[in-house]
This record gives sequence, structure tokens and C-alpha cells, in this order.
Amino acid sequence: MNNPTNDPTNSEANDSGAANVKTASTLRAISLDEIAHLVKDCTDCPLSAGRTNAVPGEGPADARLLFIGEGPGQQEDRQGRPFVGATGKFLEELLASIGLTREQVFIANMIKCRPPQNRDPSPDEMSSCSKYLDRQIELLNPELIVTLGRFSLGRFFPGESITRARGKVREKEGRFIYPIMHPAAALHRQENRSAIMQDFKNIPQVLEKLAQDRSGATQSETSIAETHEFDQAAEDSGQMPETPTAGVIPAEQLDMFSMPAPATEPEPRPTPVAEPVAPTTQQLSLF
Repeated sequence: MNNPTNDPTNSEANDSGAANVKTASTLRAISLDEIAHLVKDCTDCPLSAGRTNAVPGEGPADARLLFIGEGPGQQEDRQGRPFVGATGKFLEELLASIGLTREQVFIANMIKCRPPQNRDPSPDEMSSCSKYLDRQIELLNPELIVTLGRFSLGRFFPGESITRARGKVREKEGRFIYPIMHPAAALHRQENRSAIMQDFKNIPQVLEKLAQDRSGATQSETSIAETHEFDQAAEDSGQMPETPTAGVIPAEQLDMFSMPAPATEPEPRPTPVAEPVAPTTQQLSLF
């Protein structure tokens, strides 16, 4: 008889069940702080065994901007915070160039634990962490998601090149994505610095344009709703407004936009010409 505790199939089933429970807990998380606690207790992938600190991400719950990087490095692993050290300092400079501080934005990563030797995260590792990032995005509902580097770009647009996609706003599943090269790319290659700085300086314009588009859409929806409510009320009262014939301007509109016709004097009647009358004897005597 097999011992269920030594059955690898049973162990895999237990692991799968535990992962499903954690996923469900993440989906039910009602705050960013709750997600942070789940991340710090997470053991869903082998990276948890080698971490000093998990790095859930940080920022205000009402942040308009969400920045998504790749994963924690050595300094991030030590401090439990995203984007510290030289890369974090450059990110703070970039934020300052558009009048922001890191306290005004939310900063997260694709994975929440540091890979050994800062290697690239594996697909399985990113998959294990995706439930946390998904829920963070849902709770934040940011106006704009700024992806930093190719891995976070690949989350929304798999297989696309960051050098081609950078600096262009894209929409994906109702979210607006603005790809930028990772700040670390400027530390490794100085020629990337100007491109990253320029893409950052465009962020306020992107936010303004998105706000204008939302405002226009809201006004249009309000106008349509008000028209529908008016027509419904008229229909309920049995007094539906007359619909003007296509191509014919209603008389009341002509009255509003037409100048009154100038008053005309009546044409004078012709003076009748009297027929000559033979002078009388009295008239002849006058001459």
C-alpha cells in the first residue's frame, strides 16, 4: 500500500492546491497593504528560498502613474524596496524632471524576489508573481502604466522590441501603456540616456491628452443620456416632439437665424387721366 505522504503525485496535488488558495486570496485582497503581506509570505517559486526581502512595490493607492520594472537587484533585496541604488537614483532624477517624486507614483516589478546574480527572470517565475501584479493594477486603476524595459513591455505586448515600441502610447485591455527603456540601460550605455529622458518628459503631455479624451467621452455620453431621458419622458407623457423632415429647416430655426424682411411701401396707384370735356359757355366767357 502506498504511503500518501511519500506519493509525489499527492505532493504535486498539495502544491497545486496551495497555489490555488494563494491565488484566490490575492484576488480577494482589498488593499495594496494586504497584497504586500501576501508577497512577503509567498513561497510559490524557488526565488523565495534565496531572498533577503521580498519587494512588493510601493506608492500611494491613488497614484495616477504605475511604473513596472523587471525585478529586484542586490540593493532592492537588502532594503525590500524597488528601484534603489544607482538605478533608483536615476529614476528619481527622471521623475523630478517632470515635477514628480517617487512618493507620488507607484513603483512595482514583474517579479517580487531577486533572481540569483541578477539574471533575467524565467517565464515560470514571472507567472508565479503575475497574480500579485494583476491585483495591484486592478486596485490602483492607474491612468497610465509606464513599462520600464523589455520584460514589463512583454507582459502587455509579447515579443515586441523595446527600442521600437518606446515612447508610443498603446492601449491593451482598457489600459494605456507607455513603454520606456529601463533606467539601468542609461547606466550601461550612455547613448540611451537622452532617449530615456525625452520619453519621460513626454509623460505630462500623455496624461493631459488622456484626460482630454476622457472628458470628451464623458460629455458625449452625458449628452446622449440626457437626450434619451428627455425622449423617454416625452414618450411617457404622450407628447413626443415632432421630428423635422430631413433636409427641411424648421420654421422656428428660420426665425432665430433670419433677418426680418424690410418693410415695403405700397406702390402708388396711377392717377386716372380725365377725358377732355367740352368747355361750357361759362368757362369760355372767362377767357
